[in-house]
Amino acid sequence: MTVVSSKEFVSNHNKYFGMALKEQLYVRNGGNIFQVSIAKDKIVDHKKPDDDFRRAITADEFMEGALKIIDKIYANQ
Repeated sequence: MTVVSSKEFVSNHNKYFGMALKEQLYVRNGGNIFQVSIAKDKIVDHKKPDDDFRRAITADEFMEGALKIIDKIYANQ
């Protein structure tokens, strides 16, 4: 486990990113301490479109559907 100041981390970020791959790394900024974590496996998963992305609609499609529903509600009154 290594704790470094935010100034040291910014000055030598490549060194500390490499270190974070091998051990726990914490950055102290004032009274706060932040943990540097590696999310390498998560990043790859998020690059691929998932089912939610494929089902997404545009704002125009949403507006068109919403207007149809509103017209239907008020047409019955």
